[in-house]
Amino acid sequence: MPDYGNEIRFGWFLIPDAHMPRAALDTAAVLDRAGFDLVGVQDHPYQREFLDAWTLLSAIAARTEQLSVFPDVANLPLRPPAVLAKAAASLDLISDGRVELGLGTGAFWDGIAAMGGPRRSAGESVRALREAVSVIRLMWSGERSIRFDGDFYSVDGVHPGPVPAHPIGVWIGGYKPRMLRLVGEIGDGWLPTLGYIDDAGIATASATIDDAATAAGRDPASIRRVLNVGGDIPLEDLPRRLSSLALDHGIDTFILGGHPTEESLTYLAQEVFPRVRDGVAAGR
Repeated sequence: MPDYGNEIRFGWFLIPDAHMPRAALDTAAVLDRAGFDLVGVQDHPYQREFLDAWTLLSAIAARTEQLSVFPDVANLPLRPPAVLAKAAASLDLISDGRVELGLGTGAFWDGIAAMGGPRRSAGESVRALREAVSVIRLMWSGERSIRFDGDFYSVDGVHPGPVPAHPIGVWIGGYKPRMLRLVGEIGDGWLPTLGYIDDAGIATASATIDDAATAAGRDPASIRRVLNVGGDIPLEDLPRRLSSLALDHGIDTFILGGHPTEESLTYLAQEVFPRVRDGVAAGR
């Protein structure tokens, strides 16, 4: 798919290692100083080796000044949407508008069920996510009271709020046609992971998203394309590869990963990211 002309941004996929909690905060501080735009944290509450994602994101937001934070992605079956909306809006206000919301249907159902969450079919998961986005946006709406009744959630006469400091983007993680159509219809962004999808898959998925957006009367360019890249691309290939993903497939936000050091993160921010932005600008 073509480039949508959006600003190119860069983030880091931070492992919430419970054995090294201070290291996660130290890495976030380096990301902030180096000039990264975002940091994402995976949300697997049933994983005993991981810190709680929202607690870590809140600590990172308090430790940093410019870095935006987001769950990559929030585990919907274990995060009731009205409460999730309250948490996101609260942190957005505390951090002066530095929160985005990655949202997923859940996947590891044994772990989810073990922690008291529902075990959903594929169809139930898609419906639950659609309803959750509605609940979340109603909670952020600032209306005096709201009423929403769905198959999975009920918000009846609730007084929503607080209103976030900025329009928080809801970035939906998904790969299959129903989820991709949902992104096009109601999402602010699409959040896949390289490795689970290749370039051909990105092109096909983006076309599905664009068709659904157009059918819903939305501009496909308004939907951000946020890609978890990981650390599998050789460093010397990163500028060319990321520029190609931006120009050929419309990816505008890259979430990198790997084994961070202050030196490697600073090199990415000072050497690699400018080359990608320059390459995309030249291609445009």
